Amino acid sequence: MSYSTHQIRNVALAGHPGAGKTTLFEALLHAGGALQAAGTIERGNTVSDFDPIEKERGHSLDAAIASVERAGLHLNLLDTPGYPDFRGPALAALAAVETVAMVVDADAGIAHGTRRMMEYAKQRGLCRMLVVNKIDHAGADLGALVEALRAEFGPEALPLNLPADGGARVVDCFGSRDGRDPKEHSDLGAVAEWHQKIIDQVVEINETVMNHYLDLGEGGLSGRELHDAFEQCLREGHLVPICFVSARVGTGVAALLDIAEALLPHPGEANPPPFVKGTGADAAPIEALPDPAAHVIADVFKIVNDPFVGKLGVFRVYQGTVRKDMQLFVDDGRKPFKVAHLFKLRGKEHVEVAQAVPGDIAAVAKIDELHFDAVLHDSHDEDQIHLAPMAFPKPMFGLAVEPASKGQEQKLATALGKLAEEDPAFAVEHNDETNETVVRGLSDLHLRVMLQRLRDRHGVEAKTHPPRIAYRETIAAASEGHHRHKKQTGGAGQFGEVFLRVEPLPRGAGFEFVDEVKGGTIPGQFLPAVEKGVRQVLAGGAVAGYPMQDLRVVVYDGKHHPVDSKEVAFVAAGKRAFLDAIAKAQPQVLEPIVELEVSAPEQHMGDVSGGLAAKRARINGTDATRGGEIVVRAQVPLSELEGYAAELKSATAGRGRYALDFSHYEPVPAQVQKKLAEAYKPHHDDD
Repeated sequence: MSYSTHQIRNVALAGHPGAGKTTLFEALLHAGGALQAAGTIERGNTVSDFDPIEKERGHSLDAAIASVERAGLHLNLLDTPGYPDFRGPALAALAAVETVAMVVDADAGIAHGTRRMMEYAKQRGLCRMLVVNKIDHAGADLGALVEALRAEFGPEALPLNLPADGGARVVDCFGSRDGRDPKEHSDLGAVAEWHQKIIDQVVEINETVMNHYLDLGEGGLSGRELHDAFEQCLREGHLVPICFVSARVGTGVAALLDIAEALLPHPGEANPPPFVKGTGADAAPIEALPDPAAHVIADVFKIVNDPFVGKLGVFRVYQGTVRKDMQLFVDDGRKPFKVAHLFKLRGKEHVEVAQAVPGDIAAVAKIDELHFDAVLHDSHDEDQIHLAPMAFPKPMFGLAVEPASKGQEQKLATALGKLAEEDPAFAVEHNDETNETVVRGLSDLHLRVMLQRLRDRHGVEAKTHPPRIAYRETIAAASEGHHRHKKQTGGAGQFGEVFLRVEPLPRGAGFEFVDEVKGGTIPGQFLPAVEKGVRQVLAGGAVAGYPMQDLRVVVYDGKHHPVDSKEVAFVAAGKRAFLDAIAKAQPQVLEPIVELEVSAPEQHMGDVSGGLAAKRARINGTDATRGGEIVVRAQVPLSELEGYAAELKSATAGRGRYALDFSHYEPVPAQVQKKLAEAYKPHHDDD
């Protein structure tokens, strides 16, 4: 089936685990004719959860894609993981869509994952909607839930349809009054009242539409005017529609497809994607136009290393038309690749297509140069173009890994690299000083799943060491350092002398290297060597062996010898001068602090709060939720949370759960710094 950009809708289903995203994904595919029957998580036959580990665990670990096609609509649906442990793939999927549909459990209500993903979508300028699922559950208080949604996300959260007959059906409350009984009621009250609220919300954003509405009433508004005003409301965050469904039985699912076609933006109507051209201070915003005849601009938002297909790059086309057999460049690469095969995805299935128009989502295989966030284009006019980076959560949990058997080091490194390509919140580091490979993820569960993939998908067994916390080092005061490096061994010697000062920078500022040398006392060709020596200390730390951050190094003087000065001498002098300055600059070890949200039955409130207090936690507040649960929000040092999952399970009879996000770094207590410093055996040499 051929279709145009105007018929495309790209929608990501997001939200808290257990809200029913995968079930809704199946129901939409079934209602749209893409499936003869909807699969279920229990039977392990859903389109999106096709990975063996997903089937084993009963929840999504990665984003999956499938499409619905019917007259006037080509809907690309992305089912994203709900667990915060797998937020990397979920956030990556947001780069490919115009609309995020946040699925909310009618029983559980607003959860941590709902808030976080709504905030991410808002920051990205995406259109947002709330889909309340499980509306047919007997205990669901939908009226209270709508009030809670509006309190949490603002008065702009308003229903497009309403549940009726105890959630057995839904009734429209946005469309024209024509043909509707003005006295019709829903489970949430008179339909006419909700209709008026959403009409008032939509028309007030557009002055022309508002004037027509005031002059002529609702009947004087054309369908085009109302549609354009609705689109503007979505783009500007002035409206967050609420829709009601029961994905399990199909209530409201067909209506959701109708809403996607009639009201959600196509790729030419949403906020433009944040592309820039150039780097650093020279980077300037550019607009990618959804013109099928223009040069191609596409962004790779998902990488899959399939053992049978090879590397698969899934991309969203923003400009131009990608056609089979055409030549495309990857980023600023000089050598193009040929699009030998072009695919649409349907879960694990790959359906070959002839072209992908602006706004569409497609994939190419067996192109080794592809990587996450790569830009594909067909002309060097589009070199140096990239999307503004997504703010992914920091991977703070670490494990040192090594192959279980000797001779597997390269195989392990290759497999870990492939896993890191697939998940932007999974990182692989190599510590030269300890000769350790460390993997970092968002949680202990995240790392366990990645190690299971390492074994099952790539055939590599790995041994692990206890978790490593991502401590950092910095300084609290300014100071100066000096070192003269001089070696004479009979022949040509080594000589380099460096004077520098260090200054603390605000938290999160990173590192700056400044050259203030006057009169050529250190020749320009040796300044990179000085910086190299400084960066060696930055990488390995000076107090406890952790990377340094948030400081400035200013090299202002030195000496050289016309014969004996060499690069190696200034590397050593820069390194020792930097260590000299750090020792006098009140060095500090910083620890990661996380935002923790714990949900547990109300009767366990004391156990939860007491347990957190023993972990140096700062409790910021507690809330009571429907169903007799409490939510405790706190800031806690990450180092204190080792084994917390088992501890919480024991304290709450298995009913407690938690989510965390990185917050900031702050200095560790003095006794902790002393312990870390004593455990560190620095090895500095002059070579």
